[in-house]
Amino acid sequence: MHGQSEVKIELDNATPDAERVLGSRFEVDVIAPGIIFGEGPIWDKQEKRLSFVDIVGDSIWQWKPGGKPQCIMKPSSKANGMVLDNHGRLVVAGWSGRTVFRIEKDGSKTTLASRWQGKKLNSPNDIVVHSSGWIYFTDPPGGLLNVGMVGADLQKYLDTQPVFRVSPDGKQLKVVTEDFVYPNGLCFSPDEKLLYVNCSRERLIRVYDMKRDGSVGPGRLFHQYTNPDRGNPDGLKCDENGNVYCTGPGGIWAHRPDGSVIGRLKTPGHHSTNICFGDDDWRSLYITMIGSVTRIRLNTPGVPSLH
Repeated sequence: MHGQSEVKIELDNATPDAERVLGSRFEVDVIAPGIIFGEGPIWDKQEKRLSFVDIVGDSIWQWKPGGKPQCIMKPSSKANGMVLDNHGRLVVAGWSGRTVFRIEKDGSKTTLASRWQGKKLNSPNDIVVHSSGWIYFTDPPGGLLNVGMVGADLQKYLDTQPVFRVSPDGKQLKVVTEDFVYPNGLCFSPDEKLLYVNCSRERLIRVYDMKRDGSVGPGRLFHQYTNPDRGNPDGLKCDENGNVYCTGPGGIWAHRPDGSVIGRLKTPGHHSTNICFGDDDWRSLYITMIGSVTRIRLNTPGVPSLH
């Protein structure tokens, strides 16, 4: 475990309603100070605990308020994004392992997706679950390229970088869209009528209208980042009012449902990778970073998880 200097988070790029939506001062609680490359945070409301990963550390962790982080899986296929399915089981984007797998209640692993049309997936990155039970995940090639995160096989077999969806039993895998150079974070709007997906290379977010069969309509631009600060679009979540939060240049950006900026939670000197809402009132924002996992309190609750 590595040391971590004090983390400060401050509001900037703020519009007049930013303090009402987000807050004005943010006390940062560092809950895991020694994580090399934090990612994949997800709050379990039944167990009252946070799960997250350390990609470079090749491990999955869990933490309960008042306790210390506990490692529950190592190695982890350099796990990246995680989500809880409708039965409260962790479903994992197995980044360098090139799979999507589920951790069963007894701790065993079930592979849900590993190949598309007979070819290995790229490197599943982020992941969400629809109320129907279908699991949506992004599949960019970063797990074949990023130092400290790669597996044994670095060959890219797919010609595109899709967003996929897989059925709860793993028997059906479908392409949702192939619009992206490097799809990364994704989330649904509170009513599940919209799917948001960001692109790390093009530094943008696209939004799609969901169809009843689980497919999507044509994508449209939601927001294009032009800020020169370090950091590309990565983690993506919605609050209960449909505002969209995205880790990106210099911190965490909050957007209205029309894509305009509410404000940025600036994280000077600390690169934020992903976020999730949690705690009993869903007003805590858990932030994974390079070097740590932290928590702040916001004025607006996030969308409660299904489980």
